[in-house]
Amino acid sequence: MLTAIQERGDPIIVPTLLLAEIASAVARVSHDTIGAIKYANATAALPHLTLVSLTPAIAGRAAELAATHRLRSADAVYLEVARRYATTLVSRDDEQLTRGSGVAVCQTPEAALRDQ
Repeated sequence: MLTAIQERGDPIIVPTLLLAEIASAVARVSHDTIGAIKYANATAALPHLTLVSLTPAIAGRAAELAATHRLRSADAVYLEVARRYATTLVSRDDEQLTRGSGVAVCQTPEAALRDQ
């Protein structure tokens, strides 16, 4: 999916939290700490990627979304970034897709690529 996005030049707008999530997921599966950090850093360097810092305003709105829509905290942060930047939240997480759909456009990766 990232290859398709890069080839098309689609903008990617995500919270800085993504980098920790990538490093964690890669390290947990591969048991390769250095590789996981390198992968997260390579992601941060993608040319069409915009990293959004978790400001007090974004955190506050994410807390409201988490409570209102019964979302996990990280899911609420991603949803708030999508809402704030009027972009599509692309996820395979069923809770994000269903509970977040009233706040921002939410699609699976396959649907997002197909709709472009």
